[in-house]
Amino acid sequence: MAFIDSPSDQGFFDRNRAPAGHVPNYVKTFAARPEVYDAWKQLNGAIRAAMDQRRYELVTLAAATALKSSYCSLAHGQILADKFYTSEEVAALVEGPALDPVDRAIMTFARKVALAADSVTQADVDELKAVGLSDDDVLDVTLAAAARCFFSKTLDATGTPPDAAYNTLPETLRKALTVGRPIDQPHSG
Repeated sequence: MAFIDSPSDQGFFDRNRAPAGHVPNYVKTFAARPEVYDAWKQLNGAIRAAMDQRRYELVTLAAATALKSSYCSLAHGQILADKFYTSEEVAALVEGPALDPVDRAIMTFARKVALAADSVTQADVDELKAVGLSDDDVLDVTLAAAARCFFSKTLDATGTPPDAAYNTLPETLRKALTVGRPIDQPHSG
């Protein structure tokens, strides 16, 4: 349960249901500030539009795990497992460096942006360029990692737990992606 109470805005909830039909816990948290949530969706959509989905998800996973955000790690790790990798491969990405040099570079950079952006140097950017990223690509990775900080920190600071639906993920994936707050337990009706 979150640390704060939010209004039960059924219209907002109906507009922001998960594809599976439930109202995500993060939507409940943002119900008190729907204009902030709408602005987040617009910002995040603009960032995502400039990147291919796999890269966006890798960067987001790297930033979320660095921030110890279970909610965001579970959400984006699940997307990676559903669309690009096996559950075991996603778990390995959390526990160790990516094997592909480009993926390893972007994930390392995203973690640094999330945890210590003030320590990013020209050498860090040059490492990304050495594996083929352009200046625009570097900016996209930076934007995705920095934006994740806003969302992850908002959820964690308000005590918003990852949705109980994540309990159905394969155990290997669920354990690897639960890097901070525990997953919510199903609520009896």
